[in-house]
Formats: sequence, structure tokens, C-alpha cells
Amino acid sequence: MFDVKHNKAALTLILIAAIGGILYGYDIGIIAGALLFIERDIAMSPQQMSFLVAAVLGGGAFATLVTGPLSDWLGRRFMLLSSSIIFLIGVFSVAFAHSYTVLLLGRITQGIGVGIITIAVPLYMAESVPSHLRGRGISAFQMMLTVGILLASLVDLYFTTKGSWRGMFLSAAIPGLIMLVGASSLQDSPRWLTMKGHHEKALSVLKKTRPDHVAHAEWEQIKQSLSNYKNHLTGTKQSLFQKRYAVPLVIVFAVAILGQLTGINSILQFSAVILKQAGLESNISAMLGSTAITGLNFLVTVIALGLIDKVGRKALLSIGTCGVVCALTYSALVFGFAAPGPMKGYLLLVGVLGFIFFFAIGPGVVVWLILSELLPSRIRSTGMAVALFLNSLTSTLLASVFLDLVSWVGYIGVFGLCAACSFIYFLLAIFIIPETKNKTLEEIEHYFSK
Repeated sequence: MFDVKHNKAALTLILIAAIGGILYGYDIGIIAGALLFIERDIAMSPQQMSFLVAAVLGGGAFATLVTGPLSDWLGRRFMLLSSSIIFLIGVFSVAFAHSYTVLLLGRITQGIGVGIITIAVPLYMAESVPSHLRGRGISAFQMMLTVGILLASLVDLYFTTKGSWRGMFLSAAIPGLIMLVGASSLQDSPRWLTMKGHHEKALSVLKKTRPDHVAHAEWEQIKQSLSNYKNHLTGTKQSLFQKRYAVPLVIVFAVAILGQLTGINSILQFSAVILKQAGLESNISAMLGSTAITGLNFLVTVIALGLIDKVGRKALLSIGTCGVVCALTYSALVFGFAAPGPMKGYLLLVGVLGFIFFFAIGPGVVVWLILSELLPSRIRSTGMAVALFLNSLTSTLLASVFLDLVSWVGYIGVFGLCAACSFIYFLLAIFIIPETKNKTLEEIEHYFSK
């Protein structure tokens, strides 16, 4: 049905948009190595260190609240361009900071940039990519996120030998500039164009990535789905919490919160610190362990990307969450019972690698699909904004108290708590979340409307 020309156009669109994932991943990953050196130049307490890690997530939480409505008003493409510019401002602020306040504000600004990306990219791809490529397309965002984390770890490893945390942060300008250039070449999504009454342009955009008869059929579906749309922004606010949207909203909100309660962002960002405290005493050893973690994250995400439209979302999420529970429980037991020393550090590394493997194969690759596929068109952008606000807020709160939690209940308590939350996620995956493989967004919406 789809020829090489249309598939190539769709894949090009996916690649450009998914570069946003590199910015998000780079922002998460770069702090792991920088934390080992910042204190030499800028004094920080453990609480301030936690706040510095949480700042990106907090900025992202704020951005998610406004990105949905702004995406409806100004367009998905405009928000992608804006995110790149804001991110770059944050990069230069952090790289040249000479006080904790400027450093913190720069991290918050970076967070606002990547927070916009977390909504704008999946939203853009869900509305622009053909259904047979949508799973791989949106999952490519997660893959590029892991690329960003891996690249950040490699850069950290390089600058660790020099002790230059400023060089670590300044390197983030490269993916920021690439994203800015790439976003400039994109057109807005056909669904947004239809919402704004640009019907002929929407059809033209659809024809670039679909054969004519498929484009026309999907165009009619989009128009039918949005036929009662009088005032999208006002209508969305009135309809978001209607009873008919309760099931998809509850699923999406639960996934957004539970995904972060696995501890993924905190573990990634504190990975070098955790491994060092577990027994890998040198900075190089801790960073090598952290790089192994991010490398595995990338490789498994690539594998999951090839499986997502074949095996399906539900199966991967069920397997992944089950494995996450087991890996976190093992890691908690290592902290509780292993004797202090380098061997404890290596045993923990095994547990964290297992955690990353199963998270990447399931929750990591599926989350963006659930958030962008399950919500009906009328509430998709605002619903994603609320979901990702909850996601970022949960991650921010966990990161901001992470070291305090460690001092109160130890790593055994922290990993145990994350394992318990992951078990709830596993039950949700098994019994509640539906399969959406090979379904159009309108078919998914019809499923919930019943």
C-alpha cells in the first residue's frame, strides 16, 4: 500500500522530530558526571545537589502545563522551534555560571526547553506519522532519548579525565543547534491544520507521507472526528474531565506517575554517585559503570523499537514492568546484605543493568505511545500536558528528596519503594491497558467511546 517514496518521507519526518529526544536524554544524562566536579567550583549541600538534579525536571513540569494549550494555539512546529531556543539559552547559562543561583536557573531553563519537547514531539508524530509506522515513530523519540543519555555519558567520561564540568554542559549546545535546524524544515501536523480550518494544506501534508487514496480516507476521518469542534481550547477545558474520557485519562495519568516512581530518572542522574557510594570508589570506575548503564539503555531501546509494532505495546509493557520489579528487588537486597567493598559495587551494577534492560524493553519505549495514542483528539494535547506535568512533578519530587530518602531509609528502602510502585505498574499493564497496535487514532478513540 505504501511505496518507497511515502515511507521515506515519513521516516525522514520521524528522524527530524525524534532528534528532540536527544536533547531530553542529554539533559538527563550530563548531570551524572558533572556532579562529581561542580562542588570544586560552586559549594553545594546534599540538598542543593538534589535540587540541581531536580531543576531540569521541575522546569519540565512547568513547561508541560503550558505546552498543550500553546501547541493548539501556535502549532506543534512552532513549539519545537521554541524548545530548541530555550534549551540553548539554558545551556549557555549553566556552562558559564559562577554561582549556585545562576547554575540552578540555567538548569530550570534547560528543563523548560526539554519539557516542551516531551509533549510537542510525541504529539507531532502521533498526528503526522502513518498508523503502520506510528509505533516505531513515537518509539524513535525514546530511542533518541537513550542516544542522548549515552552521548552525555561518553562526553562525561571524556571530560572526567580533565575534571571539566563546564565542558560537559557546553557540549549540549550541539544537539540543541541540530534540533533547531531540523525543526525549521518541518510542516505542521495535518490534525492541527484541520483544527485551524486549513483543510487543503492538511490534505497536502498527508499526501507527502501517504498514497493519495489513503491520505483522502484519513483526511475524512480527521474531519469527522473534529466535526463538533467549535472552539478547541475552550472545548478542551470543558470536556477534559467528562465521564466518557475517564478511562483513557486514568490510564494515561497512572502510567505517567508510575513510570517515574520506578526511579528511572533519579537512578540515571545519580548513577555515578550511587555506584561510587556502593563501592566503586574512583571517579573513572563510577563513570565507566554509568556509561555501561546508558549504553545498555540505548541498545535495548533499539531492539524494542523493532518489536513495538510486531509484538505490541501490551506484551512489551507487561514483560518490562515484571522485570523491573525483579531487578529493583535484587538491587535493594544487595544494599541490605552485601558486604561493603568493590564487589558490592559490581553486584549493584548488575542489578541496575537489569533494571535498565527491562525498563527500556517495556515502560521506556511504550510510555510515549500510551500518552499520545490513548487520548481522544479533542483532549489529546491538554491531556498529554496534564499527564506529563504529573510525570515531571513526580520525577522532580523524587529527585529533590532522593539523597534525603537515602539518609532516612537507606538505598535498600529507596529501591524497595520503587519496586513496590513498579509492581502496581505491572498489574496495570496486565489487566487494564489495551493493545493499540496497528489501530488508527480514530479506532482507538472509538474503542473507549464504547
